[in-house]
Amino acid sequence: MKMKALRFEKKRLTSFQIIIMGFLFVILTGSILLMLPVSTKTGETTSFLDALFTAVSATCVTGLVVHDTAMYWSAFGQAVILILIQIGGMGVVTIAVSVAAISGRKIGLMQRSTMQEAIAAPSVGGIVRLTGFILKLTMLIEFAGACFLMPVFWKEFGGPKGTWYALFHSVSAFCNAGFDLMGCKGQFSSLTGYEGNGLINVVIMGLIITGGIGFLTWNDVKCNGIHIHKYRMQSKVILVMTFLLILFPFLFFYFREFGRPVFDDMPVREKFLGALFQTVTPRTAGFNTVDLTLFSEAGQVVIILLMLIGGSPGSTAGGMKTTTVAVLFMTLYSVFKRKEDTECFGRRVEDNTIKYAATILLMYLTLFFTGGIMISCIENLPVLTCLFETASAIGTVGLTLGITPGLGAISRMILIILMFLGRVGGLTLVFAALSNKSRNISKLPKEKITVG
Repeated sequence: MKMKALRFEKKRLTSFQIIIMGFLFVILTGSILLMLPVSTKTGETTSFLDALFTAVSATCVTGLVVHDTAMYWSAFGQAVILILIQIGGMGVVTIAVSVAAISGRKIGLMQRSTMQEAIAAPSVGGIVRLTGFILKLTMLIEFAGACFLMPVFWKEFGGPKGTWYALFHSVSAFCNAGFDLMGCKGQFSSLTGYEGNGLINVVIMGLIITGGIGFLTWNDVKCNGIHIHKYRMQSKVILVMTFLLILFPFLFFYFREFGRPVFDDMPVREKFLGALFQTVTPRTAGFNTVDLTLFSEAGQVVIILLMLIGGSPGSTAGGMKTTTVAVLFMTLYSVFKRKEDTECFGRRVEDNTIKYAATILLMYLTLFFTGGIMISCIENLPVLTCLFETASAIGTVGLTLGITPGLGAISRMILIILMFLGRVGGLTLVFAALSNKSRNISKLPKEKITVG
């Protein structure tokens, strides 16, 4: 009897499996809603593949689209997309825990553990309080962003529509989604009509950076203020990497790309804003204020690198993450200096962290190159153009050179898979698949292998 009870005992889902199933449930629900005739302006039924692509792009806060958001989707459809963006940006688990906490339900250890994995928190302790902080911070910043955007959109579109546009773009920017409603000015035009508008540029960039730094870093700022020496090592690394990834690409874009003859007619002020905006948005927002097809191949490659790096852990952004790249460079430096350990800000980095960083880099590069080459072969398109698209998908960015709407079903499925993996994380998927496998605690004999 006891054996039978054990045999039929339900297996508990791991944190990684819950995260993946949560995203899949939201995506499927969003796809069904977007397929309804009420979701389109013409009242037509959207095909499942198009609805799925849009739902995945919104939930994974990517921004790649097969239909112009403003011209194709109705107010209901746009509202569904915005809700998917909000859920995807904050995280499915964060939303679920927030709702449970507000309703007065007790948050168990399993939910706390899942939340810890979802937002990359250092420990389970204080996770509910941190969830409340994330919810309040998100609402505050998105509301403030909408208020700053309202004057411009009110003047251009009127009160009700201007308010909706301000709210939509504030949420989309903070969640690093890249969805826009500017199709009324030109299909798939993004923010190219505002390249000279300082307010729009500054507010959107501010929202992107704020969302991409990560909630844990902002919690450090809240607790320690300007006393940076009290911050956790991760927060220090994130702030330094964010600064460097803005400074150096900006200098390259301003002096190299916007110094080319194709941009000679652009005023200096617009060149400055354009270079800064195109530096910020690839990590990983997806808006653009200039036509990216005008960039040289070198400029497009720099954007690809920025898209692959992405934002920071526990943020609304995707990509490999700034900390992954930082750990690899710190390891490179320690090897050059013949140090036994990787060190940073007076602290030692764990060996497991270095292994994870190297694994994530290899996984991203493999998926990025494989997807790009496959789409290039299927669609007979230039490899660089396809690699730009796959970097945008795996990095959950949304920038495009204009080929996404014309891709076939197989190529779209490749981008869907890349967007999903980019948002939930390749390691999360692997851990979910292998978490129930028995671990072998024995160790094999060690032997040296030469590398380099």
